[in-house]
Amino acid sequence: MATDRLKPMGSHPANRWRVDGTRADLSRAERKTVRAVELDAQPQTVVVDAHRSALVVVDMQNDFCAKGGYLDYRGIDITPDRAPIAPLQALIPVLRAQGVPIIWLNWGVRRDLLNMYPSLPHAHTQDGEGAGLGERIPGGAAILLKGSWGAQIVDELNPGEQDIHVTKHRFSGFWDTELDSILRNMGVCTLFFAGVNADQCVMTTLEDASFLGYDVLMLRDCVGTTSPDYCMQATEYNVKLLFGFMSNSGALINGLRP
Repeated sequence: MATDRLKPMGSHPANRWRVDGTRADLSRAERKTVRAVELDAQPQTVVVDAHRSALVVVDMQNDFCAKGGYLDYRGIDITPDRAPIAPLQALIPVLRAQGVPIIWLNWGVRRDLLNMYPSLPHAHTQDGEGAGLGERIPGGAAILLKGSWGAQIVDELNPGEQDIHVTKHRFSGFWDTELDSILRNMGVCTLFFAGVNADQCVMTTLEDASFLGYDVLMLRDCVGTTSPDYCMQATEYNVKLLFGFMSNSGALINGLRP
């Protein structure tokens, strides 16, 4: 039977049937062939399939990375959290041109905070003083409230129309979100991690990704943290020892070159 008469059914080519009234083709023949990409990494050189990879950019939001945001309001130097901006500006267009999905994984809390347990607000204002999650900074926006200025991606990074957005309300982007379902539907098995803070939301998401069976690489120049240096050192150590690999944007760009 001619397959050109079958209609596609499914939101992504990697997981799409083709059907008509008498036949359902479940072979997923639209899957792309392997695009092997080799890149320098630690503890070993890595070969990945670009057609089954995605970049996950975590929390590059105004509240963490912009003047007038939550961290700035708290008097924290946001320079380390802004460091990933320039390498991401160089990397993201290359990945888009190669068809590698860009996933923006961002905080966005409910106004009523009904899915927040006490430990999470406590992590953001331990003495209960000052503005906390979902509350308005004096003269500014509500902290990490979904749809607020603080929850928006920084102006220097421009999401594309085909990019994917996932909202989270925990440090890990896999907890109680649709991220895992999206990745599996797209046939993704390798994740490159970028964003802030490297030792907190990036790391917990990377850990959960590893536990769920994804191959994980942290791009060192594309992550940042306002934590002490030893936190970043421990993060790198544990990524290489327990979960996956450390690499950088230059190695990935070089690996993608024909």
